[in-house]
Amino acid sequence: MAIAVIALVALVAAAVLGGAHWYVWRRLVRDTTRAWGPARVTGTVLLITGPVLMIAALAAERGGAPFWLQRVLGWPGFLWMALAIYLLLAVLAGEVLRPLLRRFLERRGRAGTVVEAVDEEPSPQPLAAPSRRLFVSRVVGGAAAAAAVGTVGYGTYGVLRGPGVKRVTVPLAKLPRSVHGFRIAVVSDIHLGPVLGRGFAQKVVDTINSTQPDLIAVVGDLVDGSVKNLGPAAAPLAQLTARHGSFFVTGNHEYFSGAEQWLEEVRRLGIHTLENARTELPGFDLAGVNDIQGESERQGPDFGKALGDRDATRACVLLAHQPVQIHEAVKHDVDLQLSGHTHGGQLWPGNFIAAAANPTVAGLERYGDTELYVSRGAGAWGPPTRVGAPSDITIVELASKQA
Repeated sequence: MAIAVIALVALVAAAVLGGAHWYVWRRLVRDTTRAWGPARVTGTVLLITGPVLMIAALAAERGGAPFWLQRVLGWPGFLWMALAIYLLLAVLAGEVLRPLLRRFLERRGRAGTVVEAVDEEPSPQPLAAPSRRLFVSRVVGGAAAAAAVGTVGYGTYGVLRGPGVKRVTVPLAKLPRSVHGFRIAVVSDIHLGPVLGRGFAQKVVDTINSTQPDLIAVVGDLVDGSVKNLGPAAAPLAQLTARHGSFFVTGNHEYFSGAEQWLEEVRRLGIHTLENARTELPGFDLAGVNDIQGESERQGPDFGKALGDRDATRACVLLAHQPVQIHEAVKHDVDLQLSGHTHGGQLWPGNFIAAAANPTVAGLERYGDTELYVSRGAGAWGPPTRVGAPSDITIVELASKQA
């Protein structure tokens, strides 16, 4: 039964993917060319090769293909994923412009005919209907392609140049005056993998260290791949520097990548792991729970173990990868939960999809007596591209209401 459901879902997904690409091909290739010349052949090959590379890149990453093959397929395959989204959106937007441009040309043609009859002088002939349709298709198609390429290009540049720094102040009622102004550098969703590698990790580390935080919180989805393949890429994390150290909790992607091996590697790099655990810091408790995906390996979140016997008069900051874990945090009197996972939607309009699955997509929001801060993340999954959701590292400054 399960196999039949998976097969049905795969069939529907293939039909949607094929239909979307056929529609884009029709508008950008068939409607803008007269016959099977070089332009139509090139466009057709591109719109067949692109989705094939995209599927191959996804299959290679999830299937554990040789890492060199993942890297070869990753750039073109994942970039096509982003480009296909914006080609489709741009072509759909073009459907609104197409009749408007056609009417404008028709009116211009009629006006030209009237002027010629009055002046009795030759004037440029108006476009015939077939030529007008081709002209409109080329103008709208060219604008759609340019908009999509420009959007993806700028969004990719934004990721590759490294995350920016955000600053947020969070007042906590239980925080003593002695630690007013304590700064936590929150970084999530770095997603080291076949596309974002060691150089990107170094940018993240340098950005964090430049803020001189009191503590660093790495809240999951560090990697997309094994320690064997990505250990060298993660090596710069050993350079993270903070007065009270660095701490890590798992994200869902760690459980696709060998969580036990990565927890060991993270510890080897000098980062403390909080596996359903808590540590006491001057002025407040810092706790962490495993990601929900860990339940597949009987290593899911255990809030009772992490928080059950703590002194409730002390402020508590919880590291939990997914924002949906906020409901358990509220039950356990957590003062602040720090999360990631959503990427802020990563590719607009993905923020609307993320909002349907998460209580908060990005930023600070209050649930009962608990504050939730969700980072948009430092990296990107799949396409190394962000649109409408720039990457960030957030400096969360804790404020005492007694100060």
